[in-house]
Amino acid sequence: MADTENSPANERRSRWLVAGGMLGAFLASSCCIVPLVLISLGVSGAWIGQLTALEPYKPLFLLVAIGFLAAGFWDVYFRKTSVCEDGSYCARPQSSVVKQVALWSGALVVLAALTIDVWAPLFY
Repeated sequence: MADTENSPANERRSRWLVAGGMLGAFLASSCCIVPLVLISLGVSGAWIGQLTALEPYKPLFLLVAIGFLAAGFWDVYFRKTSVCEDGSYCARPQSSVVKQVALWSGALVVLAALTIDVWAPLFY
């Protein structure tokens, strides 16, 4: 059986790439952006200060996030598509839209984490 665009294995791989990109984006922002957002929302506590302990790992988290996001973008936008029969699951665009929104959201979070030194002083 030929490996089609939306076979269960390809769909799982695509979901893992998107999930990995989102998780990497969250980890990359955990030392800087997450505490800033939580404090801006009025959430406080000593545990928020502990998130800065992740600062030394930020470059690693960013590298992992960028890798997953790049693979996810390639999978969603550049991988060859196969022909789908009308009415089949692969002919419906809903899952692709969800993946695109998740990838772009993750990319924005990673961009914010990369540029936090530029824009964070504006909030002080």
